[in-house]
Amino acid sequence: MPERLVKIASTSGLHARPAAIFSQAASEQPVAVTIEKSGGAPIRASSILMLLTLNADHDDEVILRAEGDGADAALDALAALLERNLDEDF
Repeated sequence: MPERLVKIASTSGLHARPAAIFSQAASEQPVAVTIEKSGGAPIRASSILMLLTLNADHDDEVILRAEGDGADAALDALAALLERNLDEDF
C-alpha cells in the first residue's frame, strides 16, 4: 500500500481552515485516503471532524495511505497540500 510521510507546514497545524481545505481535497480523490500520526490509528482524510480529532500541529509528521488505481497521484497531491502553509496560501 503506497504511503507518504509528510510534515505539516500550516502554522495552525491541521485545524479549522487547513483541515477544511485538506478534507475537501481528500474527498475529491479517486481513492480513499487515510491519515495518521505515528503510533495512532488511521482516520479518513476526507472527514473534517476526524481531522480535528487528530490534533496534528505545525511540524508534526503524519502518514498518508491509499490503495487502488490513482493512489500514488492522490498521495502526491495531498502531501503537496500539507507541505504548504494553508493558513496563508488560501
